[in-house]
Amino acid sequence: MERARKVANRAILKRLVNESKQSRNGEISLRSPVSYTPSRYVSSLSPFVSKSYSRSDLLGGRNVSNNVGFGAGSQIRSISVEALKSSDTFPRRHNSATPEEQTKMAESCGFNSLDTLIDATVPKAIRIDSMTFSKFDEGLTESQMIEHMKNLELKNKIFKSFIGMGYYNTHVPPVILRNIMENPAWYTQYTPYQAEISQGRLESLLNYQTMITDLTGLPMSNASLLDEGTAAAEAMAMCNNILKGKKKTFIIANNCHPQTIDICKTRADGFDIKVVTADLKNINYSSGDVCGVLVQYPGTEGEILDYGEFIKNAHAQGVKVVMATDLLALTMLKPPGELGADIVIGSAQRFGVPMGYGGPHAAFLATSQEYKRLMPGRIIGVSVDSSGKPALRMAMQTREQHIRRDKATSNICTAQALLANMAGMYAVYHGPEGLKAIAQRVHGLAGAFALGLKKLGIVEVQGLPFFDTVKVTCADSHAIADAAYKSEINLRVVDAKTITVSFDETTTLDDVDKLFKVFSGGKPVSFTAASLAPEVENAIPSGLSRQSSYLTHQIFNTYHTEHELLRYIHRLQSKDLSLCHSMIPLGSCTMKLNATTEMMPVTWPGFTDIHPFAPPDQAQGYQANISLPRSSSRLKKII
Repeated sequence: MERARKVANRAILKRLVNESKQSRNGEISLRSPVSYTPSRYVSSLSPFVSKSYSRSDLLGGRNVSNNVGFGAGSQIRSISVEALKSSDTFPRRHNSATPEEQTKMAESCGFNSLDTLIDATVPKAIRIDSMTFSKFDEGLTESQMIEHMKNLELKNKIFKSFIGMGYYNTHVPPVILRNIMENPAWYTQYTPYQAEISQGRLESLLNYQTMITDLTGLPMSNASLLDEGTAAAEAMAMCNNILKGKKKTFIIANNCHPQTIDICKTRADGFDIKVVTADLKNINYSSGDVCGVLVQYPGTEGEILDYGEFIKNAHAQGVKVVMATDLLALTMLKPPGELGADIVIGSAQRFGVPMGYGGPHAAFLATSQEYKRLMPGRIIGVSVDSSGKPALRMAMQTREQHIRRDKATSNICTAQALLANMAGMYAVYHGPEGLKAIAQRVHGLAGAFALGLKKLGIVEVQGLPFFDTVKVTCADSHAIADAAYKSEINLRVVDAKTITVSFDETTTLDDVDKLFKVFSGGKPVSFTAASLAPEVENAIPSGLSRQSSYLTHQIFNTYHTEHELLRYIHRLQSKDLSLCHSMIPLGSCTMKLNATTEMMPVTWPGFTDIHPFAPPDQAQGYQANISLPRSSSRLKKII
């Protein structure tokens, strides 16, 4: 395109010079004025577009648009308002067809303009004459868009989050942030529908599946789902399908995350499934109508329970057990597969994917070989190509709705492939030892905090084993939460007398010391987290400590330096076709048309580091971004 512009401009300049010489030699006779129409590539500040002058005016020596001097006979050139407007508009940069080209395309369809084509296409009965979006009616330029998003980011307040509930701060390795999340060679093509041009991403997603199967202790995993809540809902539907819809009750233990319970209840309506929530101690299957039960491991308030006998009892009653879990915790805890769980679900968010006010994140679902034909989502498998060489592809697609239609056992046509690639690469980068070190550090910080609270003697710490979340009973949970708020710290208030504090890989010793000050009510604290470290003991019972190995494949034990991982990432992306190379491949409807300007704010800290359950006043930028202007009420009616 740039070469064509230069060639066109050189041709115009050459013609003008030749005609000017001919004019000076008297070779051009006076003709009727011919207005010059600006070339698509001629600058809007060019004298040829400031006014319509005749060729004789332009070439005959008349000083009509030349403001190089202010002597006698010179004239000041007028500049149109349009020429002073910013040129970095979205249509100019992202719509390749000019108005003239659009008109020609419409004419080829038998219409004299694009408007008449639309008039003939959209029935008047459903057509809206106009639509207003308040201050955005005229649209924003790319530079204005960046400025607008910066202003929104400044409205968000980034507090230190200890809320937990399945969402944690995490360190996104810069090599993954720059070379996957912000790399169009990874995000524009997205879901790998076409195996022959997707071998790189297929390998990365196979790594993700391997990570999930190793950590959960179950042999089958999909290549990601939307989030933990919807993964739980899919598992509920799967339990219903396993028993062929003969049992229509699904029990959820009240130690599950509240948002997971709510999503399952919403999804159950469409399946005519009855959802019952109950305390673990009160769960019974006497009705004979229970298809499955969902439990959390560790629980939403941090407790670690041994589900061995619970699962045996459920199986004795013909009930399938779904276990929601935490991948980082599973580097230290006995895996659910070894406990006997039938289906394991969860989120891979804390494996290097920012919270982002709730998403997007990659979820997972793992199960046994027995139920592989009933599991939802994409599955990556190893096959061979036409020449007999090993190759990867999406396997068992006969489960899916694009083949089996209404008989499909999976209607998940969207996956968080980009985020799954990030999480899988996070495991590749850290390896089994690195992940375990992170988990032990998080567990140790939680242990130091619990020990410190016991020494303070002001509140009561739960006696159950925990991994990263400490449950605290106090006289007034809201008063403590308010004190933490003043120190720009967010805690989870469970009820009037209960608080939970969840730790993650970004937590520091200084953060723990700040928490001590909050819980001490401003009184001096005679110890620090560092001084307590030698006294901290592992809070996980030996019977629930992980003994089995994980991530033993060479891929997880090789690329532990930045340059090694960088080369591996580049090697994978070189196997794929993306917007960087050619036309958009299939299955990239989410990211392919997003301008770089629109993608940039996705990784800004003011947007990435906010917990979804942070107080609303800390997310005013998000609130402004997701709320439609009042003047767009007509759009709401359409939606």
